[in-house]
Amino acid sequence: MLMKEYRICMPLTLEEYRIGQLYMISKHSCEQSDGGDGVEVVRNEPDVHPQYGRGQLTEKRIYLSSKLPSWAKALVPRFFYVTEKAWNFYPYTITEYSVSFLPRFNIRIETRFENNNGSNDNVFGDSPTPAGSVTFLDILSDPIPDKHYKETEDLSRWQSRKTGRGPLEKGWREQQVPIMCSYKRVQCSFEVYGFQTKTEEFIHKNIRDILLVGHRQAVAWLDEWHGLSMEEVREYERTMQDKTNCKVKSNQNAGEAEDLSPSGGTQVMEGKTQV
Repeated sequence: MLMKEYRICMPLTLEEYRIGQLYMISKHSCEQSDGGDGVEVVRNEPDVHPQYGRGQLTEKRIYLSSKLPSWAKALVPRFFYVTEKAWNFYPYTITEYSVSFLPRFNIRIETRFENNNGSNDNVFGDSPTPAGSVTFLDILSDPIPDKHYKETEDLSRWQSRKTGRGPLEKGWREQQVPIMCSYKRVQCSFEVYGFQTKTEEFIHKNIRDILLVGHRQAVAWLDEWHGLSMEEVREYERTMQDKTNCKVKSNQNAGEAEDLSPSGGTQVMEGKTQV
């Protein structure tokens, strides 16, 4: 098992991000659903936890066949999905990922949000994460994959009309007010001989990229969601979930039709039955 703690600061307050997080996840999921890949929302409903109280439970199916490297594609069927279950007890969340036909694959992410610049070394309250396993991710300067770069989301050029914040400058994390931090403790395990180290490192690399892109977007889209009520952002969430689910199903139907053509053969259908 490979465990790391990521700390991502944003020029927001804890209360602002309660809304911003929901908006960002909904819009980001819709944008990333294309070409057969994407995020299908299975359920999104209120939940009560004996320790954390009232919150929200979501279950999603994440289709990402085309995003896998060639060595990983050899391990999975043509159509497959990762199941995501998330419990949002803001400002604390738990997210778990699993794959039905890979019982030795597991990812667990604990998240704690606080109004500080990442200075809490024991944010989860059990034992501090070893310093060598802590990584600060800078939404201003850390590199992201070229395919995800957009000038409108470049925080060195961004400025919020509604709040007057931005652009961010070098050293912003030490000077910015307001500021909050997203602390994420990520544990991933893939106990398959010959693939464990490579797979766990691949997972963390992709999680790092997703965290950077998502938190950049939450800030860059500030003027789109700032001032929304919880009821309004939940309505936006429902609308985007319906749109995203339609995109995913449409892309999958197109892919199945292509694979059932004379040149496509039956390999895909054989793989599909394994999911």
